[in-house]
Amino acid sequence: MRCSKQNRMRPDHRLAAVILAAALTSGLSGLASGQSSSFPVGARKFMNASKLSMPRSPVPGSGPSLGSGRRSHNSSVSGSTPAAISSMRIMQPGNPLVGITAEEFERFRLGLEDFVEVENAAEGLGPAYNGTGCSACHNSPAIGGISPVSEIRAGRLDAEGNFEVLGGHTLFQLFSIPNHACQPIIPPEANVIAKRIPIPLFGAGLIEAIADETILGLEDPDDQDNNGISGRAARIIDVATGRERIGRFGWKAQHATLLAFGADAYRNEMGITNDLFMEEVAAGVDPETLELCDLRPDPEDGPEPGTGLRGIDNFEAFMKFLAPIEKEPLTEEAAWGEQLFSLLGCVACHVPVLYTAPTENRIFNEREVRLFSDLLLHDVGTGDGIAQEAALPNEIRTPSLWGLRLRRPLLHNGSAATPEQAIRAHKSEAEAARKGFEDLSEQERAALLAFLNAL
Repeated sequence: MRCSKQNRMRPDHRLAAVILAAALTSGLSGLASGQSSSFPVGARKFMNASKLSMPRSPVPGSGPSLGSGRRSHNSSVSGSTPAAISSMRIMQPGNPLVGITAEEFERFRLGLEDFVEVENAAEGLGPAYNGTGCSACHNSPAIGGISPVSEIRAGRLDAEGNFEVLGGHTLFQLFSIPNHACQPIIPPEANVIAKRIPIPLFGAGLIEAIADETILGLEDPDDQDNNGISGRAARIIDVATGRERIGRFGWKAQHATLLAFGADAYRNEMGITNDLFMEEVAAGVDPETLELCDLRPDPEDGPEPGTGLRGIDNFEAFMKFLAPIEKEPLTEEAAWGEQLFSLLGCVACHVPVLYTAPTENRIFNEREVRLFSDLLLHDVGTGDGIAQEAALPNEIRTPSLWGLRLRRPLLHNGSAATPEQAIRAHKSEAEAARKGFEDLSEQERAALLAFLNAL
């Protein structure tokens, strides 16, 4: 169990919590009475620094947008306060979904607090790790985004193309706590070494809310429609539930739920064990040595005394309620590029719109999810050579394209600086689409790229 957040919260964090609580109470009360929300200056400064939007009065005549509510929502908080946060507008990356209740906003806030926390060895960091906090890697263009930071995966492919795990794991963390006796070292027999950059988390809750059946309905592993595309769903066992699910999170679609996805990262990237991943990982280090390096008993993540929530619960809530990045209004050129994107067959993998399943929470109920991905595994020539869960070495999950204009670098290893470079790296199933792009006139290519740069 980590130290109580009540005991280790810094003074500025305590002040921020008080300010934000006052802001919520004041803002919701004002909206409940039909007035425009007014917040103390201190609250505004904290919200701006945190990149969180203030609840605002509804914009007259404004219709619903991605992540916004379809109808007004007046469920109560603590029996009396209306959840008027439904009037919040998505103004910039890093905001919560439009329409969440005050209770959901509090879960989002707690999640953000844990997401930006810097861990140390006394709290369970290590023995091997890639970063000291979630936001060390997920920070651009806002908390929850990406960065150029790469993790390292390695293994061995034999002459027949079979993948062999070396040292018990494919992940080789970059750092270790002193005295560094448990530093993973890539063995000399490895002939595959791959870099992976973080995947942005904006809109992750909407992706989680897509039904398995929706993804299964898109797969065509035997290319029965003869279009050259043979994507397949990643059938995995969800460690959070023990049930077979369809993976959708991670470059290899290795997780189906945000709880499992966050718990995996907590253990693998920071070395903090939890209820879902109980054992430390350091490839090539024997268990006895690893135990000697570990400063805290496992699992290291546990319920906080004040909330009863684990760190992995807070990570789940932050990702669940994090809003997607909406595309910019299309210029005439970009609208033409959108048509070309479809005509070239790019939408066979980068499916423009999926829908969430029916659910009682209207924020996630039958919503459009404009992520531009089928969430399937494909061989498009950009695989990293690493087998993981259901994914073969040459397969990669179709990256979503929403928010593309604010995402650099591109591809799983960050090797593409621009969308054009990423397109030209496509092969195999994407060969026809790439050739089609190369055959476009200069003006047509510019239009297609204008569309991508508006996403």
